[in-house]
Amino acid sequence: METDKLVEMLARQAGPVARGAVPRRYGAALAAGGAGALLLMAAFLGVRPDLAQAAREPMFWVKLALPLALLAVALLATARLARPGVRVGYAAEAVLVPVGAIWALAAVALHSAAPGERLALVLGDTWTVCPFNIAMLSVPAFAAAFWAMRGLAPTRPAVAGAFSGLLAGAVGAAAYCLHCPEMAPPFLGTWYLLGMAIPALAGAMAGPRLLRW
Repeated sequence: METDKLVEMLARQAGPVARGAVPRRYGAALAAGGAGALLLMAAFLGVRPDLAQAAREPMFWVKLALPLALLAVALLATARLARPGVRVGYAAEAVLVPVGAIWALAAVALHSAAPGERLALVLGDTWTVCPFNIAMLSVPAFAAAFWAMRGLAPTRPAVAGAFSGLLAGAVGAAAYCLHCPEMAPPFLGTWYLLGMAIPALAGAMAGPRLLRW
């Protein structure tokens, strides 16, 4: 039997989903994943001691806006993919908006810097640990996002897994902002995005096994 026909048959035979099931499950997943990420950050990395001073800098909020924007996009995509037969739609292209914005800022920063300073803007002081710390902080949200998706009805498990992983990575990156001292857009556009890409790739690989019906 073709997949489309099977999905159509299952959809006809399925009972109604409880009203508000998707926002309730994802609300719980975000609360649990966010709390877990903050606890891991505080326990293993620590909040940066000059956080109050850093919060006065516009780039701190730009840094925080990057994962929060990707979190919003991933949440929209997962909410759609949790329903049988619903495509990602414009949520897939929306990923390019925050990514393009931080890359544009990075390009301006690199163009304005002296040639000898450009590599330092990309690497910062923590490039060797940044993506792995973000991936580590994403673990609670990764488990929570997969729990939320498994309780619904995804029919594209690899894509659903990828966006679930991106959601988790964005939660981890947002928590990491409270520890990380880096502010340069070239650094954020490289290592923060890589850190969020790690759980997204893991989700794409795990989705077909963990999210199948």
